[in-house]
Amino acid sequence: MHSFSRFMRIIHTSDWHLGQYFYGKSRANEHQQFLSWLIAQVSKHNIEAIIVAGDIFDTSTPPSYAREMYYDFIAKLHLTACQLVILAGNHDSVAMLSESQAVLASLSTRVITQVIPVSLAEDDLSNETSAAAKALAQQVFPLMNAKGQASAIICAIPFVRPRDVIKSRAGQSASDKQQNLQQAISAHYQHLYQHAVVLAKKLFKEQAKTQAKAPSKEISKDVEQGEQLPIIATGHLTALGVSINDSKSDSVRDIYIGSLEAFPASAFPPADYIALGHIHRAQHVAKSEHIRYCGSPIALSFDEAKQEKRVLMVEFISGKLAQVNDIMVPCFQALYMVKTSVDELECNLKKTLVEFELFKEQSAQTELAIESKAWLDIEIDNGDHLRDLSQRVSELVVDMPFEVLLVRRCKKARQRLQAQLSQQDNSTLSELSLAEVFDSRLSQLDWQTEEELARKVRLKLLFTELSVELSAKRSAEVKQGEAEKQGQSEACDSDAGKENGKVEEVEQDNL
Repeated sequence: MHSFSRFMRIIHTSDWHLGQYFYGKSRANEHQQFLSWLIAQVSKHNIEAIIVAGDIFDTSTPPSYAREMYYDFIAKLHLTACQLVILAGNHDSVAMLSESQAVLASLSTRVITQVIPVSLAEDDLSNETSAAAKALAQQVFPLMNAKGQASAIICAIPFVRPRDVIKSRAGQSASDKQQNLQQAISAHYQHLYQHAVVLAKKLFKEQAKTQAKAPSKEISKDVEQGEQLPIIATGHLTALGVSINDSKSDSVRDIYIGSLEAFPASAFPPADYIALGHIHRAQHVAKSEHIRYCGSPIALSFDEAKQEKRVLMVEFISGKLAQVNDIMVPCFQALYMVKTSVDELECNLKKTLVEFELFKEQSAQTELAIESKAWLDIEIDNGDHLRDLSQRVSELVVDMPFEVLLVRRCKKARQRLQAQLSQQDNSTLSELSLAEVFDSRLSQLDWQTEEELARKVRLKLLFTELSVELSAKRSAEVKQGEAEKQGQSEACDSDAGKENGKVEEVEQDNL
């Protein structure tokens, strides 16, 4: 066997959601501290590549400070000689990420925004200048180590949009659409993986000849026995085998790729490691060691408050996955969900205060710059009169280092309320006006905070304006239609009169 060393260490992270506003609060400080911390980990652990598996930004139109943070991170990471691979998620804008692809390529950063279907059956793949070969090169490429040598091959697959992999056909049932989409996504993974295998063996063979000075026969034997560069695949989706609670977190926006709710783990190719994003809690998929969600680096909703956030450090030795270790991300902003009854509210707030003071003591030992106030979500199990309760909460926390962002009924109470509202109105759709349908839908939502109530008012105003506009447009169309009909009728009468005149003339001639 050849003796040249083949070791690679990468970091797998995802779901940064830069630019998120959290019930009116900016997460800029937390995100900046996380990115600075991440660069420190690169130097500390000799990381050769970072893979960000989707949802870099929280919206398709991120604020300017979030974009600045993103570009600043890339520039600083470039100085460490660490390669960066950015995959677009369902929150990200393809156009926004694409606009800087060429520039960022000069900073050791590859940005993959969308799927480009490629079939290995195409004859011109061997021609590097062909469209098919270029499409493959954008999605399957080597990750380099600090010496500039290929250390792994990545099948870089971002969030899959249905239009990228299938063409819709009329008359398909829901189950047929789901099956076709799943097959199309699976086929795309398999196509890229097959090309990655060819590339991994080719580059391994070239490196072995150059570095190990080994005889060609020995190298060929190693390749036949499975020696090659490790292959990494990525994805931004919900995979089967994920905890249901995690896929329904308040901050996880439903993807439902077309009609596909979840992608089966068995449909992934046999890559050495599959780096996934979209689910915000770190976990294995279908109990597989090599198929992983790393989770988000900060809590993006109150129901994630108790989760320990992390990035994953993945190591490969001799072309195989060696180990995956957690690097725990410090908490930069304390979040607490206080579930309580009205009677026990004060007691539970004091317990939360003790917990927060302990957190601050522990953070002081690590010299972390944490926020001086904790953010609270107070959930009341019997809150029938929340407006009166909000005043009481404000009085209780006035001398506490808390900022209350939410006061609301617990989830079960909200569900009971919605069920009661839906039972109260048994009207059929045909019995309701357009405005009544809209009001009925609004009543099914739980509007509690001042911000939510203000949003409800804005929605009603916008609906009213839109209704008036559509009504006026429809009225104009009706009038135009009537005028056209009137014109056609008059034209017909005129034509009929002319025809009658001709008939009379003919009859006169015959006489």
